[in-house]
Amino acid sequence: MNRSSVAASGDERLRVLTSVCAGLSDIEVLEYALDQAVADLHALGGMIHWAGPVGSREPRLVAASGLPPAVQEAWSGTRDVIVRVLRDGTPACRPVTRSDLDGAGPATVAVVPLCGPGPPFGVLSVLCDGAVEPTGDQREFLRSLAVWLARRLARTGSDSGMKGSWWPERAADSGLRKALKAVKIGSWDWNIRTGELFWDEPALIMLGIDPATGPHHIDTWSNIVHPKDLPRVMAATEEAIRTRAIYEVEYRACRPDGTTGWMHARGRLVLDEQGEPVRMVGTVWDTTESRVARESAGRALRDMSDAFLAVDRDGRIMFVNLVAERLLGSGDLNGRVLWDLTSARAPELRAMCRQAAAERVPSSFDMRWPTDGRWYHVRLVPVPDGLTLYLADVTDKRIQDEQREAAEQASAERAARIQELTRTLGDAVTLRDVMQVIAEQVLPPFGAAGLAVLTREGDHLHLVESIGAPTDLLGEFQNRAALVPSAYADVLRSHVPIFITSTAEQPPDADRTAGSRMDSWAILPLRVPDQPMGYCVISFDRPHQFTSEERTLLTALSGLIAQALARARMYDLEHTRAQELQRHLLPRVLPSLPGLTAAARYLPGGTVAVGGDWYDIIPLSADRVALVIGDVMGHGLTEAVTMGRLRTAVRTLADLELPPAELLAHLNDLVSDLGDDFYVTCLYAVYDPTSGECALVSAGHPPPALVHPDGTVHVLDVTPDPPLGAAAPPLSTHELRVPEDSLLVFYTDGLIESSARDIDSGLAELTRLLTGLRRGLSAGDLDRLCESVIEAMLPTGEQIPDDAALLIARTHRLPAEDVASWALPDNPIAAGEAREHVRDQLAAWHLDDLVMTTELVASELVGNVIRHAKGPLRLRLLRSRTLICEVADGSQTTPRIRRASETDEGGRGLQLVAAVSQRWGTRFTADGKCIWAEQALPAPPTA
Repeated sequence: MNRSSVAASGDERLRVLTSVCAGLSDIEVLEYALDQAVADLHALGGMIHWAGPVGSREPRLVAASGLPPAVQEAWSGTRDVIVRVLRDGTPACRPVTRSDLDGAGPATVAVVPLCGPGPPFGVLSVLCDGAVEPTGDQREFLRSLAVWLARRLARTGSDSGMKGSWWPERAADSGLRKALKAVKIGSWDWNIRTGELFWDEPALIMLGIDPATGPHHIDTWSNIVHPKDLPRVMAATEEAIRTRAIYEVEYRACRPDGTTGWMHARGRLVLDEQGEPVRMVGTVWDTTESRVARESAGRALRDMSDAFLAVDRDGRIMFVNLVAERLLGSGDLNGRVLWDLTSARAPELRAMCRQAAAERVPSSFDMRWPTDGRWYHVRLVPVPDGLTLYLADVTDKRIQDEQREAAEQASAERAARIQELTRTLGDAVTLRDVMQVIAEQVLPPFGAAGLAVLTREGDHLHLVESIGAPTDLLGEFQNRAALVPSAYADVLRSHVPIFITSTAEQPPDADRTAGSRMDSWAILPLRVPDQPMGYCVISFDRPHQFTSEERTLLTALSGLIAQALARARMYDLEHTRAQELQRHLLPRVLPSLPGLTAAARYLPGGTVAVGGDWYDIIPLSADRVALVIGDVMGHGLTEAVTMGRLRTAVRTLADLELPPAELLAHLNDLVSDLGDDFYVTCLYAVYDPTSGECALVSAGHPPPALVHPDGTVHVLDVTPDPPLGAAAPPLSTHELRVPEDSLLVFYTDGLIESSARDIDSGLAELTRLLTGLRRGLSAGDLDRLCESVIEAMLPTGEQIPDDAALLIARTHRLPAEDVASWALPDNPIAAGEAREHVRDQLAAWHLDDLVMTTELVASELVGNVIRHAKGPLRLRLLRSRTLICEVADGSQTTPRIRRASETDEGGRGLQLVAAVSQRWGTRFTADGKCIWAEQALPAPPTA
């Protein structure tokens, strides 16, 4: 049960105090008032201290309730707060802790002064469980109680000392005992280990136990608990001990005299030095009268036809009737905050409740309930403990009002919307655009709820798109034989629409279960010249009487819809083919190589989904990587096809290991052969991860950006040659050294240039953007970086005028320990030295399985140089994803495999190299050539 539901309001409690304490002595008044304070805050205990003789501010204990005073003062800081309030006269609330007992939870002490004509003559303190401070209402009650108590005591004393009347012993038959019995609040102390249970006299009287009997055991109490409540009460007791939580339970007590009453018990654990529970102490009070009153009123409210609920000042539910339970959901709702429930989570409900509670004035409003979507008229009535809410369902009334207003408005707007439909259908491009136009322009004027468009594909019907149509209706039409005799087939044959105003008029040859959630349909033929295209099904979720005007309009609109759908299908088909072509022309997946990792994005420009921008990553020998980005001027299918031819040509030329300038020179010849109307910009770069060097050539292409590991960005000072098709070889080669973990950013002009931004401004914006995004970039964030650059540089959701491509590559360096190189003499002993170097290095790399084949490769390559080429001679081994063996010399001759006859003594060296290698080849350098061969590394041993 909620605390507020068992606590009287402050004004009511003070009136009870005035009435009950009329004939009590001062000390009895103090004790009774203290009991009220402890009960109202559900506290562990309370104390009242007296300031002592004149001139002394040392507090002296006058009265106590709940826990013994020594136990209350054991919380560190309690006495300091009491002394401070007694001195300053200002209420205080402080958290306190037990310093002498490990495992004891925190508590809060609330202290208010008892003020007379002069300084405070005493203080009232309450020790609350937990670190949460009392609520504002509870603090206000304490202050009101202290004022009332000070006035009451002032009438019986001659000065602020209140001497004499405070100290008499309480008689056994005093009025206070009767008052305590009326209050029905007692305390208890249970020794968990021995089972001994102590009740004070008020508790014994409430439970119907003779105070003269004793001692008592826990079994005494369990025998009093009603059998139907006992399992729940025992479970709550065990849970509190297990979790060290606050113990609180309400149960029926079966007294020895045969009567039954409702009791509410609350307590907390006392732990030993090891943190184990040894005792549980708490209070118990009689809630029978309030329970009976609530149940009597509850029975009257529970069967109301409208929803009714009551909440306290904090919005916690105190009562709900049957209708409100169905509205709020099943489960135990008592004590839960109304607007925290999922079924009642509505901002306007919370705001209106708080306003009514603050202004204390009844109010009402209409709101849509979050769960069932129905409308309710909510009436809020403030009561002393909170609010009562009455909720009446007004959905049907609102629907009727809305239907009447909608019919009047629809009649006035229908003609204008039909005109708008004609215009918007002409602007629709894709099938989805057409369906969206129909849903927005056709369904609302007629009050329709669903739309489905089916086209004839051969002998069957195909569902093109649907909006709001029920799945059972779609299931009947989808894949239905187009010309099977039925009312729907008649629409295709006769081109005459069918209007079904209710389920009773549904054609007998149609499935009666189809569209069971719809009551009316309009089946309109869709026809293009000389051929039926299909039909459009407009459905209504309630019976709809089609007027002659509506039938005429819908029939006319079906022709407009058919024409728009035919155009959209043709556009979608071309668009799909163009996108498929673009996907096949660009790399589907960029390779992840030892030398670099990369990510890229491409966005087509204009209304065509293809263009001439492209990018590529091409693996070369010795873990070198070629990076290429290009732009065929213009966008469309012709440019896309040209781009595909050029990309294939670049990959072919790159496989020949041509230098960048020579490769673009060959590509320039290819573009020139295409005609004078073709111009292509291209940037081709080769990155070597063994040295970090990058050689690049630009044919009219924007310069790349280099992002250093520290985040600094600079655009490379590369003077481009003319575009391909207009260039005149030789082209200029630019070389730079790229730090490890840098970013090379390649892009086309569509990314940085537009009608609203020139190239220089675009480059400045790109540089600023890369500077900010590079910081904190992790190894797997290249894709996210590409997305961020695209989103920042190009307008989101808008058609860009030109194609845009972006390629970002993160550079890596091969570790120095994975590269070994030796100079060899230019004589026959070089082969032996090469084999020796191979054996030693592969042993150091633990690649003993490759020693024999690598010796053979190195020996044959070196021997080939000694016989057919010239020095200087150099051997290099690279350990990467493969084992690479290279032999460099100073000759420009190209070695070729030839078929040796049976009598030839030589000519088989390169055949052996090709046989034992995955691949081999030759690349030319500035001072000669390099012959290389790759072998697969052995698989690592399994654990």
